[in-house]
Amino acid sequence: MYLSTLDKPKSANWKGLSGNVFALGTVSLITDVSSEMVAAVLPLYLVIGLQLSPAAYGLIDGVYTGATTVLRLAGGYLADRTNRRKAVAGFGYGISAVAKLGLLAAGSSLTALGFVITADRAGKGLRTAPRDALITLSTPSGDLGRAFGVHRAMDGIGAFAGPLVAMAVLAASAQSFDAVFVVSFCIAVFGVLVLALYVEDRPEPLERKEPIKLALLKDPAVRKIVLAASLLGLVTIGDGFVYLLLQKREGLAFGWFPLLAVGTSLVYLLFAAPLGALADRVGRLKVMLCGYGALTVVYLLLFGPLGGWPLLVLVVLLYGVFYACTDGVLMALAGPALPERLRTTGIALIQSGQALAYLGSSVLFGLTWQFWSPEAATRTAAVAVVLALITTAALLGRRKP
Repeated sequence: MYLSTLDKPKSANWKGLSGNVFALGTVSLITDVSSEMVAAVLPLYLVIGLQLSPAAYGLIDGVYTGATTVLRLAGGYLADRTNRRKAVAGFGYGISAVAKLGLLAAGSSLTALGFVITADRAGKGLRTAPRDALITLSTPSGDLGRAFGVHRAMDGIGAFAGPLVAMAVLAASAQSFDAVFVVSFCIAVFGVLVLALYVEDRPEPLERKEPIKLALLKDPAVRKIVLAASLLGLVTIGDGFVYLLLQKREGLAFGWFPLLAVGTSLVYLLFAAPLGALADRVGRLKVMLCGYGALTVVYLLLFGPLGGWPLLVLVVLLYGVFYACTDGVLMALAGPALPERLRTTGIALIQSGQALAYLGSSVLFGLTWQFWSPEAATRTAAVAVVLALITTAALLGRRKP
């Protein structure tokens, strides 16, 4: 099978979406309300409240996503080895829920904050691949773009609501961050309960005659997807950097800062399902590359001639489109290339490569901002995205036998 065939649709209706997709989407919606309550204000809290340098923030931001690479692989391997993807995902969701309480005790200690953030991301690392594998195993291959689009749209609803809930809790509790953490924990526990009660596992016969890692690494299609995903992760800077640069340039009041994440999430949830369906029709690779094209424009706009509210609206719009074009579409693109019995491990391998590359990206961007300039850092990032797009198109595009 040539990699280019992975983006060919096999069906063109919504009937292939099972109840499992919507149940997993509900879990992600609830969990994202919890996590985004914290994440929406974290960059401002660390850089403005604790006075971290851009380089230090880049390190923490990288750790936030990239330091759990090994646990992503472990979660994928364990889910495939035990054939209990739901249990592994549930354990990951549970760790993230408990970590919300850890924020109560962390205070302003960077060491404690780092430990709690790492625990929270460890839970995400364990749960993501088993969850996405359950989606692929619950959906016909021709409907994967739609399935991931619907799931990511529901996830986006949670990401949209989370910052608004945080703002409401802060307003009702006299600006108490402890209240935000407690409410976030309670919501996260509810998400775990929904997973336990409504999500069905998708076990297959356990027939393995060679090591999982060896079987995956022998497949050139998998190697190309891992390489492309890692390269794209290396040229993607964190949301916090984008929002901080907007706040810095436009002098945005601190109280409005969380609304940048809200706007991005709103665009994401509106476009995730339609763009997932479009990817099934016109090709998943094409849609994904267009998403990274939108990201390039975002980086150029951060220090371009446009300013004021038109800049804020355009950046938020394009940033949301970027996520809608890439987040679930990459998993839909990769799914058919991965054998069912190794599906979770393969997804974990792809996500781990991207997360590890993202760690390097955050550190490098933070250093470039601090020791060169934010303008130079964003323009360098834009050029890097263009080069990564060309390389990805060459890796995953149509090839003759």
